[in-house]
Amino acid sequence: MAAKPAPLEAGTPAPDFTVHTSDGQAVSLSALKGQKVVLYFYPKDDTPGCTKQACNLRDNLSDLAAQGITVIGVSPDDDVSHGAFAAKYNLTFPLVADPERTIIEAYGVWGEKQNYGKTYMGLQRTTFLIDEGGTIQHVFKRPKTADHTNEILSKI
Repeated sequence: MAAKPAPLEAGTPAPDFTVHTSDGQAVSLSALKGQKVVLYFYPKDDTPGCTKQACNLRDNLSDLAAQGITVIGVSPDDDVSHGAFAAKYNLTFPLVADPERTIIEAYGVWGEKQNYGKTYMGLQRTTFLIDEGGTIQHVFKRPKTADHTNEILSKI
């Protein structure tokens, strides 16, 4: 098995990507230069922790926007799953499908995990706060799903 995930650290340039969301919207990190970006990686659509985290961000999107922050979610789920998840919970920020794990691995959040005594490969829930210049400002390695917005705002 591979090593445990080793996410990129603060001070590192954020790897660029350009992808399309399930609704055909193009999302490119380089196009967001000049804005702060919350790039959050989550394991699976429509699961309890991931839903809590997404809904916390959704419910506080205006507070994040007031600080000039754009939110993007990334998981290994496909576009169909993202579309259903976004529709079910009225998520208005982009969800990026990365089933090939290109972005996930570039940010170092895929690797060995343990749960209930079993070891397996998976995505470690991690959020990157990226500054206006494209540099990672802060890494949340174990974000609090129900209070994630406050964690983010405390680092601005």
